[in-house]
Amino acid sequence: MSESSPTPAQHKRGRLKIFLGYAAGVGKTYQTLEEAQRLKREGVDVVIGYFEPHGRKDTIAKTEGLETVPRRVLEHRGSRFEEMDTQAILRRHPAVCVVDEFAHTNVPGVEHAKRWEDVMDLLEAGIDVLTSLNIQHIESLNDQVWNFTTVRVRETIPDWVVKQADEIVMVDVTPRALLNRLERGVVYAPDKAQRALENFFTESNLTALRELALRHTAHQIEERLEEPVREPKPAPKGRASAAAERILLWLTPDPASAMLIRRGHRVADYLHAPVLAVAIGKDEKFSDLSAKDRTALDRHLNFARNLHIEVAVVHGADPAKTLAEFARQRGITQILVSRNSPEINKMVRLVQDMQITIVAGRREMSS
Repeated sequence: MSESSPTPAQHKRGRLKIFLGYAAGVGKTYQTLEEAQRLKREGVDVVIGYFEPHGRKDTIAKTEGLETVPRRVLEHRGSRFEEMDTQAILRRHPAVCVVDEFAHTNVPGVEHAKRWEDVMDLLEAGIDVLTSLNIQHIESLNDQVWNFTTVRVRETIPDWVVKQADEIVMVDVTPRALLNRLERGVVYAPDKAQRALENFFTESNLTALRELALRHTAHQIEERLEEPVREPKPAPKGRASAAAERILLWLTPDPASAMLIRRGHRVADYLHAPVLAVAIGKDEKFSDLSAKDRTALDRHLNFARNLHIEVAVVHGADPAKTLAEFARQRGITQILVSRNSPEINKMVRLVQDMQITIVAGRREMSS
C-alpha cells in the first residue's frame, strides 16, 4: 500500500549536527565543510548559509564547489555589517545548510537577536543544519569557564538549544598542537595570535576547556544511551520518591542568582531532575524591594525562563517560612540558595528534611 504525500503542515523537521570544540582553531569549521563536501559528492543539495574564513587558507579551500547564499548587508551606527540571510536560505530551501559560529549575536536590525534562532527557523522549515560551537558558549558552563580562565564569555546558547542537536561531534586536538597552530599563524594573524597567547590561549586554560568539552560530550552520549530505558518511578502518596529528585532555586536580587541558575540547571541536567526557580516577596508588588532590586530580580527570573526553567513567584511576610512551605507543596528534595540569600540560617532549620546547597559566588574579574 503506497503512502500519501505529506502535506506542508506534516513536513519533517530538519536535523541539527553540531561540531563541538574547546577553542578557536581546533578545526570545527574545517570538519563542518568536509562533511558538506562529502554530502555533495553523494548528491545531496548543500549550501553555505554563513561561513567565517578568519583568513585560514586550508578552511577556505574546503568551500570550493559549494554554493554560498549571499549574505545580508546592514548598516549600524555608520558601519557596514554582513549577516546570514535566513529568508534567502528559506526561499532556496536546500536539503542541508552550513551555518558557521552558532553562538553569534546578530547586529541590530536582524529579525532574531541570535544566530541560533535563525537556525531554529531553518530546522522548522525541514532544512538540515551543520554548525560549529565552542564549549565555553554553552550557558550553564559559563561560570565554570570564568572560574578557570577569568574571562567572562558574553555570547552564550541556552542548554535546551544544544540539546536539540541530533548529533554532536567533538573536534579535538591536544592543547600543545593548538598552540603550535597559533604560533605558526594558522589560527590568527601574528598580532592577534600574540595577544591570544598572552591571554586566553594559555596551556592551562586550553587543557581545562578541553577536559570540560570531553566531559560534556561523554555526558551527552550517556544521556542518549539511557533515554530509551529511563522510566519515572511512582512516588509514595504525599512525598517524593528518593529516586525522584526535584530541585528548587531561591532567586533574589543578588548578582549571585545568575550563577545559582546556571549551577542549578547543570545539577538538574546531570540528575535528570525537574528544576524550579522561585522568587519570594512580601506582596504582589514586591514593595519590600527597591526599584533597582526589583529590576535585578526580574532580570534573573527572565534568565531562568530563557533556560526553560519553570518560574514561580510567591508571597509571604516571612521569606524563609514561605519558601519551606512552598518547597514541601512541590515535593522538592534539594534547594540551592546563594550565600547572600535573606534569612538563610532560619530557612536551613525549617527544611532539615531536604538537601540544602549554599552556592558561594565569586567577585567578578574584568575580562
